[in-house]
Amino acid sequence: MADLPNMHDAEPIPEAARHEIDRLLHSGDLFRYTAPEAAPVALLEAEFAKMMGAQYALAVSSCSAALFLSLKALGLPRGARVLIPAFTFAAVPSSIVHADCVPVLCEVDDSYRIDMTDFEARIDDVQAVMISHMRGHTSDMDAVLQLAEARGLPVIEDAAHSLGTLWNGRRIGTLGHVGCFSFQSYKMLNAGEGGILLTDDADLIARAVILSGAYEHNWKKHPVLHDAFAKWQNKLPLYNLRMSNLSAAVIRPQLPELARRVRDGRRNHDHVAARIDQSPWITVPPSLPQEERAPDSLQFSLCDMTDAAVDAFVDTAKEMGVSIQVFGRSADNARAFWNWEFLGPAPDLPKTRKMLARACDCRLPARLTIEDCDAVADVILSAVDHVMRPRMQATA
Repeated sequence: MADLPNMHDAEPIPEAARHEIDRLLHSGDLFRYTAPEAAPVALLEAEFAKMMGAQYALAVSSCSAALFLSLKALGLPRGARVLIPAFTFAAVPSSIVHADCVPVLCEVDDSYRIDMTDFEARIDDVQAVMISHMRGHTSDMDAVLQLAEARGLPVIEDAAHSLGTLWNGRRIGTLGHVGCFSFQSYKMLNAGEGGILLTDDADLIARAVILSGAYEHNWKKHPVLHDAFAKWQNKLPLYNLRMSNLSAAVIRPQLPELARRVRDGRRNHDHVAARIDQSPWITVPPSLPQEERAPDSLQFSLCDMTDAAVDAFVDTAKEMGVSIQVFGRSADNARAFWNWEFLGPAPDLPKTRKMLARACDCRLPARLTIEDCDAVADVILSAVDHVMRPRMQATA
C-alpha cells in the first residue's frame, strides 16, 4: 500500500498575502474602517461579489455571523420559525437561536439532501427558510425556491461547504435572498476564521452592514445607495462582527486559486468515489443532474453493517492511517441533531437519524494527487473488507 498523504494541512497561503500582511503590520492599519477607502476588507467584498455575480457583499467574522446577520437584516420578528435541514452543523441552529428565532428541523434522506415531502409538509408553519448545502450536497433548489416563493418566504443559503458549486449553471449562494460562505481553515478559501454574505437587496445589505458594526457614518465607506443606509442610522443595534484587514489580506490572494481548487477537489472526490463505490458495503450518493459540485471532502454511506461493524471499520481505517468519522456514531458530533441539547428535546426524525448512523466523512483536500487519492481509497476498501469479509464467511 502506498504511503498515505498528509490529509490534515490546508494549502499554503500565497506569498502575496505575506507581503500584504507585513505591510499592514508595519502600518498598524488593521481595522477595516481606518482607511477612507480601499481597505483590504472593502477590496475583498468588491472582488468576491464580482466573482460570484452578486451586487453586494459583506465580509464578517464567520459564516455563523453571516447567517445571524442575514436573519436580523431580514427583520424577522422575535420567535419567527426558520426551517432548516436536520443534517447541518450546530452553528446553523445556533445562529437562529441568537437571532431570537426558532429552528424547525426537517428530514434529510440517504442522499444527504432534504426530504422534499417532509420539507413541504412543514413549510406552511414557518417565516423563513435556511438551506444548508451540507458538505456540498445540494438539495433540490428548484423545488425549495418554488415552495418558498409561493409563500413569500425569504431563503438564506448556508453555502459554507459549497463555494464554487453550480446549480443549473448558477453559483450556489446566489439563488436565495442571501448567501453565506465560510473562510474557516478547511474551506476552499482559508483565513482560519471568517465569513461573507452576498445579496442583491440594497436595503438588506444596508441593515446588515450597520448591524455588523458600521457605527456612526462608517457605512459611507460601503458602495451601496446611501439612501438605503441613512434611514437606518442609530435605529439598529451594533453586534460588532466585522472582519479585520489581516483576514482579508489572507483571503484576497486566494481568489485566483479558487477555480483550480474546485477543479482539483472535484477530480479527487470523483476518483475516490468511483473506486470505493464498487464495494458492496459502500455507496456514494451521486450528484443531482442540475448540480456541478465543488467538494472539499468525501462522504459515503456504509451498507448492511451492524453498529459494531461500523465502529470496527472506523477503528481499522484509523489504524491504517485514514481518519473517518461517522456523523451519528462519533461522540458528541456537532452534526448530529440529537446533540443540539440547547434546542430542547430532540425531534423525531427517523430518516435523518438512520442516515447519520451510517454516513461517513473523510478529509480529501484539493491539493492531493491522484496517487494520494488512490492510497486513501486503498485504505477505505481494505478496512471495510477486513471488517466485513470474516463476518460474511462466518454466516455463509
